Amino acid sequence: MQTTKSLIRLAIPLLVLTSCSRRITETGMASYYGVNDGFNGKKTANGEIFNTHKLTAAHKTLPFGTVVKVTNLSNGESVKVRINDRGPYIKGRVIDLSAKAAEKLDMTSKGVAQVKLSYKKKKK
Repeated sequence: MQTTKSLIRLAIPLLVLTSCSRRITETGMASYYGVNDGFNGKKTANGEIFNTHKLTAAHKTLPFGTVVKVTNLSNGESVKVRINDRGPYIKGRVIDLSAKAAEKLDMTSKGVAQVKLSYKKKKK
């Protein structure tokens, strides 16, 4: 009985620590690139070849490889993308998506959308 109580006392703080997520959110305008603009097939800032048919994105500061959930605030559609490039370079925009990601968010007709970004902050 004493051993069980000791294990429970140890487990509770562990559960609390592991369930406390370090999720960060950011909102702003998203745009997309890679269709008839010359970027498809070119090197991205992290050195890989950009493929507009993959779920990737450009962000100004997030570490390469960060997986970001992007939610279109006008329709609730969301997609997970991997950061592999830098940008966007237009004031007021928070993320530049591949065309594939923009299709999943149903934002290709307008070209831009108000979005929420959600991602886990990497431990230092």
